Amino acid sequence: MAYHRVLLKVSGEALADPQTKAGISHDNASRLARQIVRAAGLGCEIAIVIGGGNILRGATFSAATNRLGEHRASADYMGMLATVINALALSDAIEQLGADTRVLTAIEISKVAEPFVRRRALAHLAKGRVVILAAGTGNPFFTTDTAAALRARELACDVLLKATKVDGVYTADPKLDPKAKRIPELSHKQFLEQGLKVMDATAMTLCLESKLPVVVFDLFEEGNIERVIRREIVGTRIHTP
Repeated sequence: MAYHRVLLKVSGEALADPQTKAGISHDNASRLARQIVRAAGLGCEIAIVIGGGNILRGATFSAATNRLGEHRASADYMGMLATVINALALSDAIEQLGADTRVLTAIEISKVAEPFVRRRALAHLAKGRVVILAAGTGNPFFTTDTAAALRARELACDVLLKATKVDGVYTADPKLDPKAKRIPELSHKQFLEQGLKVMDATAMTLCLESKLPVVVFDLFEEGNIERVIRREIVGTRIHTP
């Protein structure tokens, strides 16, 4: 039986040009949109939090100048705007396939998107619309992973789906350590205690507090979003009994 409502966290890199690893690739946006539309066809309500790393990552931009405080806050707001650009691109790609979407933002940009209001988001989901949540939490110093965990709790989602470039959580970076092994299942506490890096600690702590399960999986394996929503064993499941 498919999940009733999910929060899908997608990195901005999922939309990036495969050669430059930056910007927005029409082909990648269309590929992601097709997966989402098929998943929505299972009857699942889908909310999406998207990152902006393909355009600008606030923490990285700020670190390049070796400054914190006010400059980091400005850089993070720039990163939030990058997520809005990605959300609009993904919304357009999904609607080209005939599905209905709404973009809701944590910072008000009334000319291009609706402000995030919990009840409004729930109403859109109930009407079968794919809801794309942009601008993170609306606050600097918080990642889009934390935004995903926060929105998943606010919207009473069954699970947080963390779509990545690898097929789950590993004991070490599999690109750097050939001995790294994939962990098929672990608890929130184990994730935090082992200092694993697939999701930041603040986001995972939010999930722990509400016992919200997290599934980490490879977004670039065609059909994986549908498989996860159908509760098939894919990637790594993080949960607390």
